[in-house]
Amino acid sequence: MDDLPESDADNDVVMLAAIVEDLDVGFAGMVRAYQRVVYSVALRVGAGADADDLAAECFLRAYRALLGYDRSRILALRPRSWLLTILLNTWRNTVRGASRRPAVAMADVPERPAPGPTVEDMVTGSETRGELGALVSALPENQRLAVVLRHVVELPVAEIAAVMRIPEGTVKSHVSRGLARLREQYAKEVVR
Repeated sequence: MDDLPESDADNDVVMLAAIVEDLDVGFAGMVRAYQRVVYSVALRVGAGADADDLAAECFLRAYRALLGYDRSRILALRPRSWLLTILLNTWRNTVRGASRRPAVAMADVPERPAPGPTVEDMVTGSETRGELGALVSALPENQRLAVVLRHVVELPVAEIAAVMRIPEGTVKSHVSRGLARLREQYAKEVVR
């Protein structure tokens, strides 16, 4: 926890102690503390409309894992890295599984209103953000994950390396190449 601000590290220690004492109460605190980060990453890695489901599945898997952990293993966790690793593994499994299943015809899927602001509100208020979001989603997977974790979630390079299970130098390379590609693509979009 060296690379977390002291207050975040302290909060994690208190949260993990609460999980050891009472899993249900402590886990509710973990969800409150990390739900925005988990959802944000789920949304940006390409889950789109399924980001809510992906985030929920991440927390469900985390809870199930904690049921089998002993006290020392729980206290040694780095919650943010651990949850994001679960999230990315769940997302990869979902993508892999979707490629093996036949697609459902869109006519068979009932429409449901999206929560939050209307499409018109989002378009008028955030055209540039939408353009950047589309450009980020077009990046190769490793670059997209590294850029999102570094510049959206603002994780330190060491933590990104732990989440993605790659060396820190590779993380830096993915971030650098991803940003260069974003700049290049954004410049092309502006010229149009």
